[in-house]
Amino acid sequence: MPQDKSLQMNQTIETAILQLQQSPTPEQLAHTLTVVRRCMQAGGQWIVAVEPVPGGGQVQPRVVTTADGASWWYAFTSFEEQMKSPDTVKSTFLADIDKLFAAALSTPEIAGIIVNPWHCTLQLDKELIRIIQPGRAG
Repeated sequence: MPQDKSLQMNQTIETAILQLQQSPTPEQLAHTLTVVRRCMQAGGQWIVAVEPVPGGGQVQPRVVTTADGASWWYAFTSFEEQMKSPDTVKSTFLADIDKLFAAALSTPEIAGIIVNPWHCTLQLDKELIRIIQPGRAG
C-alpha cells in the first residue's frame, strides 16, 4: 500500500519506539520524545480512529480503557499499524499531531494518547505530551 506523504516521517517514530522497547532507558525515552516533537513540528499527522457522538452529527476519537481504568485516545503511525487492531476500526481521519495533543490536554477524562496500541506501542500521558509540546496548558 503506498504511504501517504503526511505519514512518511512516522517511520522515524516507529523506529524510535522500537529502540525504546529494546532499551527502555531515560535517554532512549528522551530521544523518542524528540523524534515525535520533530515530526509534530514538521506538520506530521497520525491516523485517529473515530466514532459517532451519540445524538449528534459529529465524531469523536475512539477510547481504549487500560487495566487501571484510565481512558486513552489512540492513534496509528501508519495504515499498516491500523490493520493490526483486533477490532475493526471503521472510521478514521488524519489528524495533525499538535492539534491532537492540544485536544487531549484539554479533555479532562482522557489520560493521554496511545500510539499504535497493538504493536510498536508508545503510551503518551499528559505529562509526556507537555514535554513534547511545551507551552500548552491542560
